[in-house]
Amino acid sequence: MKNRILSLILIATFGIVGCSNGDGDYTPKPSAFYRITMPEKDYKLYDTNILPFTFEYPEYSQIKIKRNDNDVKFLDLTFSQFNGTVFLTYKTLGGKRTVAGEADTAHQMVAIHYNMASGVHEQSYNDYDNHIYANTYTLKGKSIASTYQFWATDSTKHFLRGAFYINSNPNYDSLQPVYDFIHQDIVHLIETLKWK
Repeated sequence: MKNRILSLILIATFGIVGCSNGDGDYTPKPSAFYRITMPEKDYKLYDTNILPFTFEYPEYSQIKIKRNDNDVKFLDLTFSQFNGTVFLTYKTLGGKRTVAGEADTAHQMVAIHYNMASGVHEQSYNDYDNHIYANTYTLKGKSIASTYQFWATDSTKHFLRGAFYINSNPNYDSLQPVYDFIHQDIVHLIETLKWK
């Protein structure tokens, strides 16, 4: 019995000594974010008879048309490796559906996030040759659900609205590289947009 107690004491002593780092101080490792590997930027043209417009989208994303009504179309531009989606809604203008009304609705959709945002940057984009007039909204904040939204129109017939969401708990600091990466793709979509 004495040998057993002595053996347990020796094992416990060696275990405690072996776990110490020698200087008596222990500093916990800081929290870290996952390393996110970004794919190479490469785009392809999306052109279908269902939509009255074309645009370029990233090769590492997928497009799915969710609903196709005569004058309203819903598409998802999905980034599965980032668990993110750009929700696109296209509407044909005319009758009671005006540019001012649709732009106001788009602005209200952005305003939903204002109480969580620490900042909103609005920017206009105009391509007079191709009749593309767009507004983009970049939202910043620790708990923003949608960091980037936009709308684009030709001001007479077409209106396209988009909103980017990541399907996870918002953490602006850790997801910042993904937000920036996808924002570049959305800007590319707007810059390559052409009405038919």
